[in-house]
Amino acid sequence: MRIAVSGSIAHDHLMTFPGRFADQLVGDQLHTVSLSFLVDSLEVRRGGVGANICYGMGQLGAAPILVGSAGADFDEYRAWLDRHGVDTASVRISEILHTARFVCTTDADHNQIGSFYTGAMSEARLIELQAVADRVGGLDLVHIGADDPEAMLRHTEECRTRGIPFAADFSQQLARMDGEEIRTLTEGAAYLFHNAYERALVESKTGWGAEEVLGKVGTRVTTLGARGVRIERTGEEPIEVGCPEEETKADPTGVGDAFRAGFLSGLAWGASLERSAQVGCMVATLVIETVGTQEYTLRRGPFLERFAKAYGTDAADEVRPHLS
Repeated sequence: MRIAVSGSIAHDHLMTFPGRFADQLVGDQLHTVSLSFLVDSLEVRRGGVGANICYGMGQLGAAPILVGSAGADFDEYRAWLDRHGVDTASVRISEILHTARFVCTTDADHNQIGSFYTGAMSEARLIELQAVADRVGGLDLVHIGADDPEAMLRHTEECRTRGIPFAADFSQQLARMDGEEIRTLTEGAAYLFHNAYERALVESKTGWGAEEVLGKVGTRVTTLGARGVRIERTGEEPIEVGCPEEETKADPTGVGDAFRAGFLSGLAWGASLERSAQVGCMVATLVIETVGTQEYTLRRGPFLERFAKAYGTDAADEVRPHLS
């Protein structure tokens, strides 16, 4: 399968606050919050939803095609992604704007407060998917991740018009979208990705019940944090996959992107939904054990050893031929 991943490309500024955000909030003063957190550390990392997913897929040998917009400061980042198996030839470079920035602080309970500067991401709406498809010889799936909202809408409509299967994945943009936008981005998707909270928000904003949402998409994938993932399809029993045991919990940033990277790689290999979800959970575990969204290294031997421990030797034997 040729899978294109559209989504943000950004530099992450990740900070750690040694206390708890909750301890700093005064119940009757939430309408006038003015807080500053003295942080212990700062990590500047490569990030962005689209780039994070593609990095993971590249590590798994799935040859992803990154679709997004970056600034003139993208050269070093591009070289990094190219070196890790990502096709970056369809990334648009802005002539006037910097690559997007994500600034995030994580507290002792792993709660997060973040801000996102759009920058060059706003030009992603100018990208034509047909040009991408023509360059690579066609697309089998377009994963439409968090990006410039207008770009997400445009890519979705183009996929429908041209008959290209697509996956809907709102993540960080869900909070700013209204019901009509969510309905437009959802209906007809081959896959719908979200976490448990986003799942409830989709249903609340659209007015659709769980069964109605399921009737609008091919496959609904809900990540459940430490409890793994639940996959649903109309008329079939849900598939539930747990997470491998963590060796440490360093930083939750990018865990959802890592799951998608593994899941989409499984689809590219032709694996089952269950096996694809297991690969996704394994990659997500590697990310939560690392500070930064693209700082983990996927080593074939240890990956397969941990995969077999979590899901069995038969599952590992099925994945083994796809890992270089």
